[in-house]
Amino acid sequence: MKTKLITAAMLFAISLATTAWAVDMTIGMVKKVDEKQMKVTIKHEELKNLDMPPMTMVFAIADATMLAKLKVGSKIKFVADRVNGRLTVTEIQ
Repeated sequence: MKTKLITAAMLFAISLATTAWAVDMTIGMVKKVDEKQMKVTIKHEELKNLDMPPMTMVFAIADATMLAKLKVGSKIKFVADRVNGRLTVTEIQ
């Protein structure tokens, strides 16, 4: 009985920790890609993790390999965060 209770408590704790770190993907449309500066302009929905309303804005790109996924006019799902004080796209689907 104790083993089942401990296992259940551990699984519950892990699920809480995973939920706390999960960041929702935001839907956006690529408006401009600047490969030289590693920046992208995205018209996006609300960025909940950054407490920002929908708007069009420029983001830095965390990894140059992401640039291949970015085409002007394409709809994307992405995660943006503050990295070294800059709004940065950290993940793209």
